[in-house]
Amino acid sequence: MSDATRHSAAVDRAHRFLAGEARWSWLEIGFWIVAFALAFGFKSSHLLFAEIAILALFAVSLDLVLGYAGIVSLGHAAFFGLGAYTVGILARNGLGDPVLGLAAASVTAGILGFVTSFLVLRGTDLTRLMITLGVASLLYETANKLDWLTGGADGLQGMEIQPILGRFSFDLYGTTAYVYALTVLFLVVVGLRVLVHSPFGHALRAIRDNPLRARAIGIPVNRRLIAAYTLAATVAGIAGALLAQTSGFASLDVLDFHRSADVMLVLVIGGTGRLYGGIVGAIVFRLAQDGIATITPQYWQFWIGLGLVALVLIGRDRLYVIGRQLVARVLPGLASKEATR
Repeated sequence: MSDATRHSAAVDRAHRFLAGEARWSWLEIGFWIVAFALAFGFKSSHLLFAEIAILALFAVSLDLVLGYAGIVSLGHAAFFGLGAYTVGILARNGLGDPVLGLAAASVTAGILGFVTSFLVLRGTDLTRLMITLGVASLLYETANKLDWLTGGADGLQGMEIQPILGRFSFDLYGTTAYVYALTVLFLVVVGLRVLVHSPFGHALRAIRDNPLRARAIGIPVNRRLIAAYTLAATVAGIAGALLAQTSGFASLDVLDFHRSADVMLVLVIGGTGRLYGGIVGAIVFRLAQDGIATITPQYWQFWIGLGLVALVLIGRDRLYVIGRQLVARVLPGLASKEATR
């Protein structure tokens, strides 16, 4: 193939990319406008909104390896917790700049992801589950034993997080924390959105669907999976760093198994391989958790579990169709607009 032909093919792919699936929809634009507009209202709920944004970022990181690369993980909290402890240790030693903390957390979590990715590539899904769970357990016990560094069961004490960019201090209402976490989430989603719609993202989908066929057509399967796993670990580390910075505390809880389980449930609710599935799942899961816990504090886990069982039995797609039908009945005008398109 000549250079001119290759250049023409590359230009054609670029045009399809820009004009096709990479185009922003009005629904996406509206979602982010509403999300940022919430910073000007519902002040009492800003701390909750910040938690949702952090959980959504954590879910997006897992979706990158689970939904797009097909790597099942039950130990994703290892990267989340490492990012939180990185920020906490730096802040306790006088390096509490938020941007510096995010950068350091992303590097440390990314290194751990790169090192462990070679182990995760070995074996089947069951083997990967055990390896990821084992890595998270090892990191948990290491943090527990190194109490002189991590604070052990008591957590890190004396964390001093500086104002963002030297200007925006974290307030009691959580407004700064929400805007900060939402901005980081938005920037990461923009970057990942470009990535998953690029040739790299299409290669990951091909590997997920049929790794043997992907290898046969020339896709470097192992290198792509290592890159995806490392990137997912990096994003998870950033999410953990955000939690430590916005809460001013880091403990063994950030490495606990329930972190990995919760983020898996978020993807079950929102759907995998959709990028926004983790965000929608985080919103539904956290709001449901907060609402049910307010009504029945002792049995909120029962109702969450019941809802997940119903979701699996009925099916997410069927619920989506039912929801659209209900909206069409309530708002007939919406249905007529859909019909004229």
